[in-house]
Amino acid sequence: MGLYEERYGTDWRTLDKGEATERAYALGVAESLGEYNREEFGAVHDEMDTAYNRSMVELAFREGKNEGRGIQPPGTDRDDEAVWNELVEGETVTVDEEELPTGGHDGIPEAVDMVGAIERPDPDEIDATDRPEFLDR
Repeated sequence: MGLYEERYGTDWRTLDKGEATERAYALGVAESLGEYNREEFGAVHDEMDTAYNRSMVELAFREGKNEGRGIQPPGTDRDDEAVWNELVEGETVTVDEEELPTGGHDGIPEAVDMVGAIERPDPDEIDATDRPEFLDR
């Protein structure tokens, strides 16, 4: 039994787009590690009801496969479990909207952060619906 079957199983009944793309990504990572399960990929792919959703599943599969190869290329001394854990079971990052980073290497550039044009108008202010000044002569 491979990492995919061990972690996800293959006894699902229905999948939504999110679940299917997650499984397709994991199948791609597994394939990059030498665990081929094209029957499961075909079943996940066929579960999608639109061409768009099927293409998303295909993209997720390719992305998982490429990232798996990119971390430790085939032929190198690699720990398949570590690759799987890093890519598939990696830490989920959530961003609190109140604590968006600004400035510096990891945040929004300060020049963009200070521009008022990208800020939403306050609906309580009357001038939010006024004619913009630059249109007046």
